[in-house]
Parts: sequence; structure tokens; C-alpha cells
Amino acid sequence: MKRFYLVGFLVLMAFDTLAQISFKYAGMHALPLEFSTAWLLRVFGQPWIYGAFVGYVGAFFAWMTLLKHAPIGPAFAASHLEIVSVLLLSVWLFGETIGWPQVAGGLLIVAGIACLAVSETADAPDGDGGADPARAGGNPGGGAVPASAAVLAQAASHAEPAARGHGAATAARASDASGRG
Repeated sequence: MKRFYLVGFLVLMAFDTLAQISFKYAGMHALPLEFSTAWLLRVFGQPWIYGAFVGYVGAFFAWMTLLKHAPIGPAFAASHLEIVSVLLLSVWLFGETIGWPQVAGGLLIVAGIACLAVSETADAPDGDGGADPARAGGNPGGGAVPASAAVLAQAASHAEPAARGHGAATAARASDASGRG
């Protein structure tokens, strides 16, 4: 699963970076701004606007796939790695300069993501598959279902077949009552 997260976040960062760099290039060719057919043809005649669309669509699907598996806290933080990648690429592609505030900010972003990842690793269940359903994904309140519904669903799965329908109904009512079902 660690490889999935690593590859997934690298793909997300690549798509987000493509979108931002493409928008920069598209913006450079879009000036001066004017509301005319000629301007629209000029903007949509540049390949960079399509790179931006591909970047956003790719980032959307990568993000949705990651959210299905990753705890929301570290995932959201790691989704902002493109800030660092765009900063670094802007030096090479656009000749921009990086000062100490940008270096410190980039390091703080990476350090924050590392801290969140370490805390999630410490909260992760052991290899026995016995995850605590009350923790629902290792992130308090971050699971796909409320903790009470997860506990009820687990209890229903261990019930006798005749009672299983009643347990599932109880879990569904608990989910509806919490407003998050």
C-alpha cells in the first residue's frame, strides 16, 4: 500500500504541476486580455491551455483514487506538494529566483507532510487486519462512515444470518440519524 500512496501522490503532483505550468504559459500568450473572437482563438490556439485541462482532469482522477484509500489528513497535505514542484520548475522554465522565504516555506510544507504521514503510520492497524472500526481509516472522524455505523456494521457481520438484516437496518438507521449516511 505504501507504493500505491507514493506512486499516487507523485502522479497527483505531476498532473497538478502540469496544470499550473501550462496555465502560466497559456497566460503569457493570452495577453493582452480582451473579449473578442480573436482573443479566444489565440488562447485556444495555444497547446498550453490543453495541457492545463489535461492536468486538472488527471489531478481530479488521481485525487479521487487516492481519497478512496488514503486517510484525508495526510492526503490533503500531500496534495499540496505541487507548490514545491512548481516553485522549483519556475526557476528552470521561467528564470524566476527563489529566496530564503520560499526555501523555508517549501521545507515546512515537506516537513508538515512528513509529520502527518508518520502520525498516520503510527495510528495504522497492525498486519492482522483488525482495524478498530471506531477509528474508521486511522483518522478520527475521517472515515467514509461514522464510527458508530462502522461499529454496528461490524457487529451485524458477526450476527446470525437471521439477525443480519436487523443489524444492517440498525447500521443504516444510525448512519441516517447522524446525517452522514
